[in-house]
Amino acid sequence: MNPAFRALPLGAVKPLGWLRDQLRLQADGFTGLLPDHWPDVGPNSGWLGGTGEDWERGPYYCDGLIPLAHLLGDERLLARADRWVEWSLASQRPDGFFGPATNADWWPRMVMLKALTQHAEATGDPRVPKLMAAYFAHQARELEARPLEKWGQARGAENVLGARWLLARAGAPHLLDLIALVESQTLDWTTWFLERVPTSRVTTFDHYTHVVNVAMAVKEPALRWLRTGDEQYRRAVYEGLASLDRYHGQPQGMFSGDEWLATRDPTAGVELCAVVELAFSLEQLVAIWGDVAHADRLERVIYNALPATISADVRARQYDQQPNQVLCSVARRNWTQNKDDSNIFGLEPNFGCCTANLHQGWPKFVSHLWMAGGPDELVAVAYGPCEVRHGGLAVREVTEYPFRDDVRLEVSGSGTLLLRVPGWCDGAEVNREPRSLEPGRFHRLRVSDGDVVELHLRASIRFEGRDKHADVVHRGPLTFALRVGEEWRPIGRHEPFVDWEVHPTTPWNYAVVEQPLRLEQRAVSKVPWSGEAPPIVLHTQGRRVPWWTLVDNSAGPLPESPVQVDTPTEPIELIPYGCARLRITELPTTRP
Repeated sequence: MNPAFRALPLGAVKPLGWLRDQLRLQADGFTGLLPDHWPDVGPNSGWLGGTGEDWERGPYYCDGLIPLAHLLGDERLLARADRWVEWSLASQRPDGFFGPATNADWWPRMVMLKALTQHAEATGDPRVPKLMAAYFAHQARELEARPLEKWGQARGAENVLGARWLLARAGAPHLLDLIALVESQTLDWTTWFLERVPTSRVTTFDHYTHVVNVAMAVKEPALRWLRTGDEQYRRAVYEGLASLDRYHGQPQGMFSGDEWLATRDPTAGVELCAVVELAFSLEQLVAIWGDVAHADRLERVIYNALPATISADVRARQYDQQPNQVLCSVARRNWTQNKDDSNIFGLEPNFGCCTANLHQGWPKFVSHLWMAGGPDELVAVAYGPCEVRHGGLAVREVTEYPFRDDVRLEVSGSGTLLLRVPGWCDGAEVNREPRSLEPGRFHRLRVSDGDVVELHLRASIRFEGRDKHADVVHRGPLTFALRVGEEWRPIGRHEPFVDWEVHPTTPWNYAVVEQPLRLEQRAVSKVPWSGEAPPIVLHTQGRRVPWWTLVDNSAGPLPESPVQVDTPTEPIELIPYGCARLRITELPTTRP
């Protein structure tokens, strides 16, 4: 089967405006600083020929470092990326295997192949497909005797992506046999999504219920569909996502998992690795089926869950974020498995995988803002300030989306644009034409050199009903949360990084008074996801609920709405979820 769209090569889309500012913060923060201060991706890494960590952390880091370096054209990051690439290419043995000799696991090589393919797309380096051809020939010979196991068995889809990348370029049909072999050794995610998604909190380890495995596996049946055309695989993805939302869904587009699937409770956590991996899976689903719903969810995850779990300066991160998060401290919480420091912000709270893996989130999103359709056809998958070139067609996208509703597209060359009209909008207009575009579809538009396309997406405030009749407030792709004052207290230093607890300085236990919300738009700063300067604020009224207090160091169980309370009415503010490191997202309500 053929995919609906094709991802553009790394570098075809470049960030502008606030998105470039965000990538610059990442380059000056974690991605640029880690190798000099965190040994796991430092010069002694096993993936640089040293005696240090030789498993997944080097490949994870490269999977974000390489696209970030090329998107920014940052010479320092490019030189750093080249050291990893050159070592990996030089490490290949005569039998085709590559990577550290001290670790033979298939899994980390799946990740490094994703990193190397991005390098090849950006540079045209012919050594990468040559390495991959020899490596896949090695796999074809060895997998029967040494099959995928553990993490590789759970994450075989990542191996399939590498083989498909080479198949599209080399046209070697024997790669389809390898893909079928890898899929036969991968966990049966299709049956799991259709029949076995747990309906309650998971209390013991299982690769099927590990939240990062699940986030990666969302694309696995779709890749089987590409090979077979069997509709059960499409059904598995859609029904699986629906089941995950029904039993574990969170308002920022994620499903919970702290480390294992953890129900819809608003104090259940979700791991940062799961956020970036679900985003990557959704990017693949959009390309395979061209469904606006997957693109809508991609924006929801990236524009809410991703910035919320990393400090605004991109120098500290959480392991677990909570939708209702009113205290980040080293203390026991009702996690399924994670440790007491899991929701503080720092270098590597709980476990270092997220420190290595967070780097891919923003760069890969930028690379997938646009995709290719037919000849001279560009597809607007997600919106954000950028410029894109494909063949003879180029577009400069000027916008402050998602903080604003208007997108200006300045066209060079001629061809076709497919403009996504999100499912959440009340309709859309192009160039002020009175005809409203239908939500949830791609709108086809012929363009010529010099055209300017003005797209207006009609966004209104929407209320999502949650458990106990609580409300979540959305506008456009943004989810909103009660603004809670934050005091950042340093509790440890790993220069230039700091571990922080975050304590509330204002009350958080409000029920929202049912009334219209007032929208205030503010300037988008150089630190776009700052809680001190949010670009958009919703004003409303609330009443404090005195008996709603901390339980096990998290916000206590939600009171049933409408809450009967006679405390005074006070003005409160709701800000974008991604700007709020302390917040109440699932809000009880009360009558005026």
